[in-house]
Amino acid sequence: MIAVIDYGVGNLFSVEKAFAALGADVRVTSDEAVIRAADKIVLPGVGAFGDCMKNLEASGLIPVLLDCVAAGKPLLGICVGLQILFDGSEESPGVRGLGLIPGLVKKIQAPGLKVPHMGWNSLAIREPRQKADLFAGLGEKPYVYFVHSYHAVPEDPAVITSVTEYGEQLTASVAKGNVQATQFHPEKSGDVGLHILKNFIEAEA
Repeated sequence: MIAVIDYGVGNLFSVEKAFAALGADVRVTSDEAVIRAADKIVLPGVGAFGDCMKNLEASGLIPVLLDCVAAGKPLLGICVGLQILFDGSEESPGVRGLGLIPGLVKKIQAPGLKVPHMGWNSLAIREPRQKADLFAGLGEKPYVYFVHSYHAVPEDPAVITSVTEYGEQLTASVAKGNVQATQFHPEKSGDVGLHILKNFIEAEA
């Protein structure tokens, strides 16, 4: 069972629909017991970093998430759900993230280009690929859908699993242990996105 965390932000219906289309037992929930019982967890997020953290704190689910990650349960962050895994963001100075991946989220510079970075762009997938690889079976430079003005800058570049180019090199996905996350929206990325979610479903915990 896959629990999609409902903490008042995120495009929950699209994420739930994508997993359901793949035949997954998916539940959108804010119930601690359901989250603890889940095999895997999805942490979505849209909007501002500070708002997402405020809502997550108000939900009381941060200790549950941290416990599940510490226990080795696979977690997939999506969009701002990736950003709040980090220590903090330039978007919301003074607001602490979950701190699961050391580093900061920074404003996209992209000189001469419009920010937010919005629309389809290709991924450059980094090697070596990890065991629970979201990108297994995909061709070179798959296209996915982005909507963001900030991107993660990890302290350890080795956690970056893919990048995209938009006036500068941007972090597109990260992985550290049982935590993986995408800055792009797999649930809005057509067949490529469904393939990525299928890899998450099928990866051994």
